[in-house]
Amino acid sequence: MWGYKSINRTEHGDPHAHDFSKASIYDNEPYRLSVEQCVELYHTDLDNGLHESKIDSLIHQYGANNLGDDHTISYMGILAHQLFNAMVLVLIISMVITFCIKDWISAGVIAFVVFINVFVGFIQEIKAEKTMGSLRSLSSPSATVIRSGNTCTINAEELVPGDIVKISVGDTIPADLRLANGINFETDEALLTGESLPVAKNPEKVYMGEEAVPVGDRLNIAYSSSVVTKGRATGIVVATGLHQEIGKIADSLKSSDEDIIVKPSAEISTSKAFAKTFLNIIQNVLGTNVGTPLQRKLSWMAILLFFVAVVFAIIVMASHKMVVNTTVAIYAICVALSMIPSSLVVVLTITMAVGAEVMVTKNVIVRKLDSLEALGGIDDICSDKTGTLTLGKMIVKKVWVSTVGTYVVNDCTEVYDPTVGTVGFHPASPKQIDEMSNRPKFDSEVSYPNIFRKWITAATLANVASVYKIEDKWEAQGDATETAICVFTKRLGYERAEIIESQNLEHLSEFPFDSSIKRMSSVYGTEKEATVYTKGAVERILERCDNWYGTDPQQETLVPLTADDKALIEENMDTLSKEGLRVLAFAERSIDTAESLEDRDTVESGLTFLGLVGIYDPPRPETKDSVRLCHNAGINVHMLTGDMLGTARAIAKEVGILPSNLYHYSQEVKDAMCMTATQFDGLSNDEIDRLPVLPLVIARCAPQTKVRMIEALHRRGKFCAMTGDGVNDSPSLKKADVGIAMGLNGSDVAKDAADLVLTDDNFASILHAIEEGRRMSSNIQKFVLQLLAQNVAQALYLLVGLAFVDSEGYSVFPLSPVEVLWIIVVTSCFPAMGLGQEQASDDILELPPNKRTFTKELVIDMFVYGAWMALCCMVMFVCVIYGIGNGDLGETCNVNSHGCGLVFEGRSTAFAGFTWCALLLAWECIHMRYSFFNMRPESEDSWYVSLARDLWANQFLLWSIVLASVSVFPVIYIPVINEKVFLHGPIGREWGIAVALTIVFLVGCEGWKWAKRVYFRRKSPRIYKDKESIDPFSEFSSIMTKSGTSIQMQRDIA
Repeated sequence: MWGYKSINRTEHGDPHAHDFSKASIYDNEPYRLSVEQCVELYHTDLDNGLHESKIDSLIHQYGANNLGDDHTISYMGILAHQLFNAMVLVLIISMVITFCIKDWISAGVIAFVVFINVFVGFIQEIKAEKTMGSLRSLSSPSATVIRSGNTCTINAEELVPGDIVKISVGDTIPADLRLANGINFETDEALLTGESLPVAKNPEKVYMGEEAVPVGDRLNIAYSSSVVTKGRATGIVVATGLHQEIGKIADSLKSSDEDIIVKPSAEISTSKAFAKTFLNIIQNVLGTNVGTPLQRKLSWMAILLFFVAVVFAIIVMASHKMVVNTTVAIYAICVALSMIPSSLVVVLTITMAVGAEVMVTKNVIVRKLDSLEALGGIDDICSDKTGTLTLGKMIVKKVWVSTVGTYVVNDCTEVYDPTVGTVGFHPASPKQIDEMSNRPKFDSEVSYPNIFRKWITAATLANVASVYKIEDKWEAQGDATETAICVFTKRLGYERAEIIESQNLEHLSEFPFDSSIKRMSSVYGTEKEATVYTKGAVERILERCDNWYGTDPQQETLVPLTADDKALIEENMDTLSKEGLRVLAFAERSIDTAESLEDRDTVESGLTFLGLVGIYDPPRPETKDSVRLCHNAGINVHMLTGDMLGTARAIAKEVGILPSNLYHYSQEVKDAMCMTATQFDGLSNDEIDRLPVLPLVIARCAPQTKVRMIEALHRRGKFCAMTGDGVNDSPSLKKADVGIAMGLNGSDVAKDAADLVLTDDNFASILHAIEEGRRMSSNIQKFVLQLLAQNVAQALYLLVGLAFVDSEGYSVFPLSPVEVLWIIVVTSCFPAMGLGQEQASDDILELPPNKRTFTKELVIDMFVYGAWMALCCMVMFVCVIYGIGNGDLGETCNVNSHGCGLVFEGRSTAFAGFTWCALLLAWECIHMRYSFFNMRPESEDSWYVSLARDLWANQFLLWSIVLASVSVFPVIYIPVINEKVFLHGPIGREWGIAVALTIVFLVGCEGWKWAKRVYFRRKSPRIYKDKESIDPFSEFSSIMTKSGTSIQMQRDIA
């Protein structure tokens, strides 16, 4: 921002001196300066511009007018980012150790897992490194400037502060300009400010005082990368490069070390700053302070498991009195590997990639895979209005003709199709309707009296837009406002061409819309008489009107328009405006064809007021239900828009973002619910944190407003998603936990800064994405439980196995290292992916957001299932060694097969049991509490029919379990592979032991789930609630029940 400084040329003694330093230029706020002051400040001339001799030195001083040096992708940096995270580092360390002890097979398997993790992440991150390139693509390639008195076209990068630039319709503005003059000049700033309509600029406007002026309200500034939609203008370049508004956004998107590097200050000593910086760097490398909550937890888990693995390895060596040979080292490595979930990262990455493919079918493109997991924990959605919550196109909502009444358009879901929707009528005015205690019913039987026909004729003829049908699709051409009026008149059978033809009219003259007087007129007539039809801003039309038809329905003669009458009309205008409508007035005047049509002021005088029309950008039909479902899911929706507060508030009420019964809430809460960006930005962080509720609506948003909103949500412990389509949204999209860009109307910048892109720009698609995110979050819990429970089982099993000592005094491991890796990586990997593809439960959007993967229940389940699996498999091994066999553990059975037949048979039995128990555990993890045989207790089908349907619904999981179960046989019986690689041998009657103990394991799992159901049923008796009655704002309600407690307190008690 520029800080305002007054300009005093004599301040330094020399009346002709100018402080033209870079600092002084950018320390001023050009929108607060007059044109003359800007000319003086920038040492330029409106007629002649800058002198050519100064350009080179100014370019050297201020730099080129671009957004920085070309952005190149650092492939080595991306590779380092993939390698240096906790989980991959643990795997790499394990791989190095296994290579060192020449356990080639184990090392090869781990190396493959590392390669898959790094490769998939490397490809995904490369695709995400394009944000700055897209920002540069928005730069205007050329500019028309005045230099040394000559008009010339130059490369936009050569512009410097003080250049005089000419712009006209269709031009992309090459730099931030302080407008010096203009004619009917309007710009489209939607990509920068979010304003849904073109902005009419006013070069003569000067903003005085200390009050902050939002970017979108600075009518004397034309911003870089905006597009000129009407008129022409001349402006002074006041900012270039990263000092432009778009440049500030680009600068904010650059990677920053502020969160990592701690600088010394009055509160932080140099040594403390160094220590904190060093700690931050270590955590950043390990991934414990970056990424999504799950990524951070997995990084911490990997570090914890690494130390546990080291401890277990030390235990193994200690059991052999620290005499470490190859046999002891292999056993230690085997125990350590059993604690590392080697396939977890692979399964997580592949599951998210599959989820991304599913998202495409729901109109969501996933740019960053980790955002899928984050979606499941979303508490708040900060959404833009135009094009996301609304259609992004204008329609006529209400019409008021004073002597007739109010007309309303309902159910208009197709903006350009005049055949879709209905028209209702009520004889009262908008103000009278607003004052009624009960909402009135609009009559579907609509009449069109003579005065209304006068109004609709004016609306039809004072219009240059057209609506037409091409191959069963309605299209429109013209200004959005005029198109909306054209659709309405066509809906009632009035078309400009037909009126002209039927009445034999001739288009005599037209006065186009002028932003300075805010009205337009068309003159139609015959040889004898003509009529002026005028529309425009209400106050500008009223000042040109002398007559109207009054408010008496029987009145069809003109009466004088008094000051009281104008006040009445303005009251009705205000009523419509409060509903979020853009209000225009219509008027007419009959004139003699002999009268001159040259003087606009004369032609547009003595008009007769006809009526008002209210136009707005309607909500999408599905938005209201989507917002309600968000509230049911425990998600608050905030509207952050560039539109005016009245419009934003009305739309927010209509779609349910704001409660309709605001009278239930205290004034403090109501004030906090709706704010302008100026009000919100004027609060300190402490003041924002003290608000009873963060704003549900913020109007006239600037980029920094959205960022501050996200920061405020984070301070309250919220996990938030942010939607956006413009350049102005890019910083907030990157700041949010999940950034969601619009695919149809969004800028490349927003898309590249976002995690997700909506291909249909529809708010309902966000809900679909959250539903998919919750499904994935739930499924991630399932396969995390399955995989980690196996790690616990194998670790306990192998530690107990230290008790089995051979004749040489060395422990014989009951599972070989390759068997351990086979079960963890090969056998369990595909069932875990199958769990990742489980369908969402029916009530997934009725549950609160889930930000925790490692819940208390999951951790307890992990140890219970793991311990039970280890016990069952240990019983298998013991039964073979000491039941069927004689307890002979042979010699050096950890490295060869000579004399180890009994040990090899015991390992094969335990291996088969471990494999089957792990696969059954995958099915048990489908639901954390319900029985595997009755996962849908509410189903009316018998348990076996319901079970068959559920298993068949996820065929990937079904066949991965079936095939993995069968794979046990070839691994045990194929020669060489069994004895040389897996260190186990063929078995016979031992299969009976494996099958029996696997069934015992299944019974034990079912018994544990039954105990959990009993516990939770007693702890939390089920409360049935009417889903439709959920009020997301009840905690702020001041309405008390008869017992004296608020609704929210009653819910808390329940």
